[in-house]
Amino acid sequence: MDKNQIKAIIAEKHISYLRLQFTDMLGDIKAVEIPVAKLDDALANKIMFDGSSIEGFVRIKEADMYLHPDIDTFLPLSFEDQTRGGVAMFICDVYLPNGEPFVGDPRYILKKQVAEMEKQGIEKMYVGFEPEFYLFKLGPDGAPSLQPSDQASYFDLSPFDGGEDIRREISLVLEEMDFEVQASHHEVGPGQNEITFKYRDVISACDKVQTFKQVVKVIARKHGYLASFMPKPLNKQAGNGMHTNCSLFRHGYGDLFYDPDANMQLSLLCKKWMTGLLKHARELALLTNPIVNSYKRLVSGYEAPIYACWSDANRSSLIRIPAARGAATRTEMRNVDPCANPYLALAGILASGLDGIKNTKDEDVIPPVSDNLFSLSEDRIEELHIEHLPETLHSAVKEFKKSALLREVLGDHLFFRYIEAKEKEWKEYHTTVSDFELKKYLGR
Repeated sequence: MDKNQIKAIIAEKHISYLRLQFTDMLGDIKAVEIPVAKLDDALANKIMFDGSSIEGFVRIKEADMYLHPDIDTFLPLSFEDQTRGGVAMFICDVYLPNGEPFVGDPRYILKKQVAEMEKQGIEKMYVGFEPEFYLFKLGPDGAPSLQPSDQASYFDLSPFDGGEDIRREISLVLEEMDFEVQASHHEVGPGQNEITFKYRDVISACDKVQTFKQVVKVIARKHGYLASFMPKPLNKQAGNGMHTNCSLFRHGYGDLFYDPDANMQLSLLCKKWMTGLLKHARELALLTNPIVNSYKRLVSGYEAPIYACWSDANRSSLIRIPAARGAATRTEMRNVDPCANPYLALAGILASGLDGIKNTKDEDVIPPVSDNLFSLSEDRIEELHIEHLPETLHSAVKEFKKSALLREVLGDHLFFRYIEAKEKEWKEYHTTVSDFELKKYLGR
């Protein structure tokens, strides 16, 4: 993609506005729209914004920041209202007035970690996300309810499945936007859905999943529904996960996780990678499961993992190895949820895995667990030396604060601002009287 190609597409698609977007510390998409006449200014990195108003960015006295569009992310947004001209977007990196990258930009943090990976002789990290979402009906005033779109369950079809047409429209729009949709189906919970799309290199995958969530929300609203990626929106129902599939590649070697002659056909590098993930799983949880509600999903009984271990088939494990081998050999992190900032979560996952590859001795590789962990006693879990994932946001913050690795990965600027934001979130939750408490204790 170059400037002339972009201008040709703008003319062909009758684009009137350009959306320059980026992701803040908490994973929310932020954007400024400019008229298409400002394209040359945008591509010359002249579009400025106030960084002091963005969560986790800078102080008021350091407010001026610049958006540098990544030309390869240019994309017409066919799902937007076209009545007054089309809209196209760029995903941007955030820079300071002195021309230096902003150290608190999540996309920049992930890029730094990719550079560290390349120094270790690994050329590519490929990532495939599996995001789940619920559809809840909107009221006449546009306010969301907790009434799901249906009472269907896993793989049900219409007329039980109330989201089939919405998923199909989402999939068609995604395909227009350079997504390779692989599957679309109803999930376990009432009104719960999943749409999966082909893996990409790690930066592009994170860009894509942010765009995916935006498309899903906009199209769902057009049909009178709220699309919720909240990890646990309904009591006693399945939570929303975002299983994260990772593989490493090097030219001439192919998939570095595959070894046809090894036990389980998994390379020693793969097992060291998983050892690193398990070693850092507790401190990593604040990035993979970043909100209070995340820990309502990570409980036994709903196929969400609560133990730091790996298996080739056991869905109670934090890491599962799907059956495919060869170029499709990959690790599936099952605790990640859709509220995670994908750039920060993947920076942490990549750093943890690389630490395992670099610093794990052959004899210290963690073996797989074949037992269904949900059926074992706590005493047996301890005998197997298997750690619990954090059970609350408060516990996750405590583990995160002790992590020298993640402090190095995020840098002091974002590391301490992230802690500050999450401690504030926990305090707000911890000091709020809930409906549960009122129902249980008010009359006592």
